[in-house]
Parts: sequence; C-alpha cells; structure tokens
Amino acid sequence: MAKVMARAGVASRREAERMIVEGRVTVNGRKIASPALDVLPSDKVTVDGKAMEAAQETRLWLYYKPLGLVTSESDEKGRQTVFDALPRELPRVMSVGRLDLNSEGLLLLTNDGELKRRLELPSTGWLRRYRVRVNGQPNDLTFDPLRRGVTIEGEDFAPMEIKLDSQQGANAWLTVGIREGKNREIRRAMAHVGLIVNRLIRIGYGPFKLTGMEENEVREIKRRVLRDQLGGLLTGETDEAPRAAGRGRPARAEAA
Repeated sequence: MAKVMARAGVASRREAERMIVEGRVTVNGRKIASPALDVLPSDKVTVDGKAMEAAQETRLWLYYKPLGLVTSESDEKGRQTVFDALPRELPRVMSVGRLDLNSEGLLLLTNDGELKRRLELPSTGWLRRYRVRVNGQPNDLTFDPLRRGVTIEGEDFAPMEIKLDSQQGANAWLTVGIREGKNREIRRAMAHVGLIVNRLIRIGYGPFKLTGMEENEVREIKRRVLRDQLGGLLTGETDEAPRAAGRGRPARAEAA
C-alpha cells in the first residue's frame, strides 16, 4: 500500500507508512493499520478522507534553491520553505534529499515518491558535487584525511573527492564530491581539518547539473532524458546504480 501511495505522489514511502499506521488511510471504506497490504486498481483508496488519485507519469525537475529556504513541507519556526517558493502550476512534488537553510544550488524534485526513495538509497551511489568556499589557507595535503575517510564524533564519513581550486584572500574555493549526504556532512568534515565553510553550492546531483540556472528557476527533465539517465531506477526493475555523469548523453541534454 505504501508503495502505491508513493507512486501516486501522496508522500514518500516512509511518510506513507507513517500515515497508514496513524489510521489516515482507508481501502474500500475500511481503515487499514499496516502498509503490508496489496491493492488492486479497482480498490477505492482514501487518504485523510479524500480519494487518492491514480498514479501519474513520473516527472523530475531541477530547482535552484536559494539561501534561506527550508527543505521541508512545513517549518515549526515559520520560515519559508522550498515548497512555498515553487511556481503554483507545479503539481505536488517531493524533494530528493535536502539542502540546509544556509546552502544553495541544485535540488531534484519529483512527483513520484517511489522514485524519490530509489534516488536517495545509499546503494544508488550518485555523486553529489559542490562548490565550497572555506575560510582559511589550506594546501592540498590538508584534505588527505577526508579523501581517505574519517570518523567524526563517532560517525564514519566515506572518502570525499576534494580539489583545491583557488585562494582568494582569506578564503579558498574547493570542488567537493560526496556520495552519502549525511547531515551537514561537508561543513562537519571541513571543521574537522580546521576550516569553516562560508558558502556551499550544490552544482551537480548524479548526471544532472546546475549549469546555466538562476536562483528559484525550475526546469523539467524531458522524458527521453529520464529514460536515458535513470534506466531501471525509473521503473524499479533493477537496483543497479545508474551510469555516472559524463557517460551517455552530453550533460547539457538534461535541460533540453
């Protein structure tokens, strides 16, 4: 049941499971208490008293998240969220992963909660690439511990790809690639080697790039590009990771 709800864009699979356990879902007029239920296309499903719409064709958008927006449906502190800023004509969407309040750049959005789950799985292993400005004067050896992988406050961090690009006064610019996306991972990793992050921009998520986008801009990925870049992740027919960025179609094709 949770998978069907996710595919229909009601919520992510995990959130759908929570909604079921809370008694907010009925099938053929009966409230269900477990997501372990197979449903047929002919079954009538309601969520919070409203009929659940049939699954729509899977869609994916690129969004340039500016600073100061929270990546959540609502915020207990009343701060503006990503979803408050999106164009009104967009259907209900969910974010693939998060960017924190003080980070900006590429955020993937989808109407398919099951695709969201697949893209967030550690086994997918997509490289998330960032431009990072740090306060300090590092040299290339500074980052060797992070390239090998470190343990910070009892939490293991996988090896990072780090390139020192330039030094501009008191700040240095880096290009950083990670595959796990732990909470505040880059900021914590840089603090571990004595550097403070003062700007962080996600410029790539797997094969999808921020190139040419402006703050708050939304671009939909064409269906043929989805099929090419996502492969079995789009249909759920395979658990294999998608091809790495830079293989297959040129990067600019994603926004064509």
